[in-house]
Amino acid sequence: MRIGLYPGTFDPITLGHLDIIRRAAVLVDRLVVGVAINRDKGPMFSLEERVAMVEAEFDDLSKQTGCEFVAHPFENLLIDCARDVNAQVIVRGLRAVADFEYEFQMVGMNRRLDDSIETVFLMAEAEHQAIASKLVKEIARLGGDVSSFVTPAVQAALQERLGAK
Repeated sequence: MRIGLYPGTFDPITLGHLDIIRRAAVLVDRLVVGVAINRDKGPMFSLEERVAMVEAEFDDLSKQTGCEFVAHPFENLLIDCARDVNAQVIVRGLRAVADFEYEFQMVGMNRRLDDSIETVFLMAEAEHQAIASKLVKEIARLGGDVSSFVTPAVQAALQERLGAK
């Protein structure tokens, strides 16, 4: 069984994330979506809420792709998380050149730590390249419409968290 790991904070999960997940599903039999605890980022949603949001998308994705999906919270090194879930490949999404520079450094470090685990980069579809969780939260905080960036369930969670109607 080919297992991939797609890590991120997913605060919240966006249509850009779902695009990468959907496209990564053709490369592996099981895709573990690693939900990073990452307290340094000061997430809007708790780890449990972020895991629940990610898991809520799995039924439809499994039906569409035939891939098995698993949400896996983690706080350790990415390469250790990959080992923990027996992933042979780490999937990373790219939006812009700036993403590549950071990711290139990460791949180099991860290869030094364990050269048996490959990293695959997937470019987000053009319509999703500008979507970033940080910007989605900011738009929602300021009362803007985020419906073209997130699923209806995530939009409702944002509105509830922010006390919007």
